[in-house]
Amino acid sequence: MERSDGTPSDERLMLDWRDGNAVAFEQLYGRHKGGVLRYLLRQTGRREWAEELFQDVWLKVVNARAGYEARARFASWLYSIAHNRLMDHFREHSRASLVSYEDEAGVVEDPPASAHEQPERSLERKQDARVLLDVLGALPAAQREAFVLQQEGDLSVEEIAAVTGVNRETAKSRLRYALSKLRAELVRPS
Repeated sequence: MERSDGTPSDERLMLDWRDGNAVAFEQLYGRHKGGVLRYLLRQTGRREWAEELFQDVWLKVVNARAGYEARARFASWLYSIAHNRLMDHFREHSRASLVSYEDEAGVVEDPPASAHEQPERSLERKQDARVLLDVLGALPAAQREAFVLQQEGDLSVEEIAAVTGVNRETAKSRLRYALSKLRAELVRPS
């Protein structure tokens, strides 16, 4: 089980970690920590909640290690755990969707810049990131979730449907509407 670049697949790493290889977990965690945290952050809109949920998700992965079997893609399994924990969180807080999308510390991450990049370009990239996050935050929660699962988790429409507990056509529609709305908002003249 290898990826196209010759490195072990996520499933292989999880199986190796299950069998006692701690380095395999470090690699797996390194591959997915950013995507899972961004998914949770974009769904909750609050860094403190996202970080708490992030810890819960990885604790569930750790606790499930001994019984793990590669029945589906690891990313699909991982994002199912994240989605379920997120739904529990919303139920606990009686929240059906994102309420606030305020600019909290760390929500807009600076994209990596080259050493030769001009300060103006760096500022422009940061502003573009803020606009994208604002537009993403304005999407209905189900559409935002479908988009973020595709982008951050690299999940297929079928995997998004499985993670969110809807049929394939519903997942496909949510993703299509999200992409349409994002395109429409991002190409508007300022």
